[in-house]
Amino acid sequence: MAVAGIDLGGTKLASAIFNDEGKILYKETRLLEKRTGFEVGDLIKDQLKKLITKADEINDKITSVGVSVPGIAYSKNGNVWAPNIPGWDDFPLLDEIKKAVESGIIIKIDSDRACSILGEVWQGSAKGNKDAIFLAVGTGIGAGILINGEVLRGSNDIAGAIGWLALNRPYQSKYIPCGCFEYHASGDGIARVAKELLAENKNYNGELKNKNIEAITSHDVFKAYESNDDLAKKVFDIAVEFWGMTAANLVSLFNPEKIIFGGGVFGPAVQFMDKIKEEAKKWAQPISITQVEISASALGSDAVLYGAGYLALKNKNNSR
Repeated sequence: MAVAGIDLGGTKLASAIFNDEGKILYKETRLLEKRTGFEVGDLIKDQLKKLITKADEINDKITSVGVSVPGIAYSKNGNVWAPNIPGWDDFPLLDEIKKAVESGIIIKIDSDRACSILGEVWQGSAKGNKDAIFLAVGTGIGAGILINGEVLRGSNDIAGAIGWLALNRPYQSKYIPCGCFEYHASGDGIARVAKELLAENKNYNGELKNKNIEAITSHDVFKAYESNDDLAKKVFDIAVEFWGMTAANLVSLFNPEKIIFGGGVFGPAVQFMDKIKEEAKKWAQPISITQVEISASALGSDAVLYGAGYLALKNKNNSR
């Protein structure tokens, strides 16, 4: 019997059919194309129906579905909060999905933070680990935290929202929408810091000079860094400091076996792993930091999708 994993992001929907061993039997990605509210729910339902049909075509049957959402998944009622999807302030996703499937199919929804670490435990860098953390750095920042083999969720399913880590002072109102850490060191944060430095440095004459300042992305900053651009170097010096401080704080708090950096920024930021480790050593509990392995994701952009599949598999097995 197969399981389905669905990974909803801010701009796309990835989905796959998995067997029990974690092999992908079918995979597809669809763009959200500016859908909002119930339109996104309809897209998920449509894709799930397609997965069920595809499973039938390969003489298999989907018995359980795991869905990852970019925000908060409320375990008590199946509703979700996803700030990058308009209309998803308290969206009844579980109720909507149930309308699209047979009553015997198990549905489980969780955050992309939780799914990221579950994916690495199942098929990635955290195989065999009971205490590990996935630090997801993309458009935003979050952490999937595994403690004694269980995902840490918190009293209201919001644990791991580490974009709001306080790593700088004094407090500034610009941190309100996304938090201090995310402001400086997410994908959007890299672009934000570059824009601030450009505005401050009127004599700058580097790679980013002729760019429309409002249109600069983290991709542009990475490209400038490859050209030895001094401003881009400063941006990533700042980011490395924040990434290293965060790894140190997580090590000191949780004493994990492993911290895994992933998400869209890692990716190209894998080149900074050694610098991040050196920065973390400055700040962390001195014994714990010698015991932890800090590495990049083994699954890349598929970590969350694998985690959604594992979520489905775990719930299928638990229902027996």
